[in-house]
Amino acid sequence: MKIRIKGNSIRLRLTKSEVAAFCRTGRFEESTDFGNATFHYVLQAKEGIDKMDARLESDTITLFLEKGRSANWHASNEIGFSHTIQRTNGTALSLLVEKDFVCMDETVEDQSDNYPNPNIPRT
Repeated sequence: MKIRIKGNSIRLRLTKSEVAAFCRTGRFEESTDFGNATFHYVLQAKEGIDKMDARLESDTITLFLEKGRSANWHASNEIGFSHTIQRTNGTALSLLVEKDFVCMDETVEDQSDNYPNPNIPRT
């Protein structure tokens, strides 16, 4: 799972096996070890919510998806989920969780577990 944070925007991108694991267990987590601390980022299915939510606690960012909508995500054509949370202080937090597609440009990154990119012509 990849995380991208820019200002008040958080995006998670998951490969095919990561989406399958998330749908099976309702949770997927990655971490980055900095030596003196470990940063965690989590995608969690949650009952009782109707829109995405997010929480930052200690060293962990958790994005929450409504459990019913996310359970069969792996078998659907749905690319992802997004929501913008309006905060009481006037700011907005944009959340995006999506399937990770094969890049159209040259990359050295292993993309064997990524979803086929619908913009790449098939031969």
